[in-house]
Amino acid sequence: MKLHHRIDGPAGAPLLVLGPSLGTTMEVWQPQLPALTGSWRVLRYDLPGHGGSAPAAAGFTVDDLAGAVLELVEDERFAVGGVSLGGAIAATIAVKAGHRVRGLVLCCTSARFGEPGPWLERAALVRGKGMAELVPALRARWFTPGFDGQWVFDRFVEVDTTSYAACCEALAAFDLTGRLGEIAAPTLVIAGSEDPATPLDHALTLAGDIPGASLTVVPRASHLANVERPDAVTAALLGHLRSAEPAGDALAAGMRTRREVLGDAHVDRAVAATTDFTRDFQELITRYAWDEIWNRPGLDRRARSCVTLTALVARGQLEELAMHVRAALRNGLTREEIKEVLLQTAVYCGVPAANAAFAVARRTLADIDAEGL
Repeated sequence: MKLHHRIDGPAGAPLLVLGPSLGTTMEVWQPQLPALTGSWRVLRYDLPGHGGSAPAAAGFTVDDLAGAVLELVEDERFAVGGVSLGGAIAATIAVKAGHRVRGLVLCCTSARFGEPGPWLERAALVRGKGMAELVPALRARWFTPGFDGQWVFDRFVEVDTTSYAACCEALAAFDLTGRLGEIAAPTLVIAGSEDPATPLDHALTLAGDIPGASLTVVPRASHLANVERPDAVTAALLGHLRSAEPAGDALAAGMRTRREVLGDAHVDRAVAATTDFTRDFQELITRYAWDEIWNRPGLDRRARSCVTLTALVARGQLEELAMHVRAALRNGLTREEIKEVLLQTAVYCGVPAANAAFAVARRTLADIDAEGL
């Protein structure tokens, strides 16, 4: 079984594998992707007959799906997670190949998804009437009332019915309850407070039976909590995954972020200019500014660029401001948004400070245009 997949994030970063729920594609993790790819190389995959994966030629088990995911991963240690069925696959990987798993995230999932009967009935319904027949019921299970997740259902109705039914049958047979104690990886369990598909008692079983596991309950969220409450889930994910990064790697993580934000050319110049006298300072800012601050989960990089630009204008640090105008563009701010930040500083930092900042930004943007960037 070959699963369609893609990898996003910086080369050389630690690997994170994320799986989707039944009936969704790898796009279900799109709300988390920009934050995760700041520090991780993220591999997302599609289930059989979902998204870009070919339809299933025969039935399969969750164990088979876990084996197919492991075939996508080169011989390296990695963190793994998933939502619903993707979480079941991740937990199975943590049992099958625990020596390779550095961290585990189980989102709105279970060690056993109820009695087999309803799953077998759903498989038969889909085979007989198609995917659209399930949409009204799933809309009430996946999201709380009033949330518009139509894009998820647009993908859902495109799923191959035979493959979907096979996934249902795999879930009917899935039961990992007796093996949760074998999971050794640091584990985060995430539950939606309003999730009827995998209710809170399922999450409590996971958190209670997996040694050392922690539990985060996301308020006002149903089964696809990472779609409905992306900020809360992203913050929990990043906080947990920091502990799964290679030990003692704060300097490497900071250097990776520094390069992503400022660009290789700038960092290479700074490294080349480092002397014995300045080395400790360079390592200090790399560890504490670029890892401890810029990699914190509370703000994304766009927001951190806005804060940094404002602080530099307020303090009159114009050389640093030029560098961070470039960084802001790399972090996803548009030129219009940079202009709006500088306009805001005219009110709160003073017109002369903003006037100097606009001059620096104008020259920097002109230099970028001349460089053809």
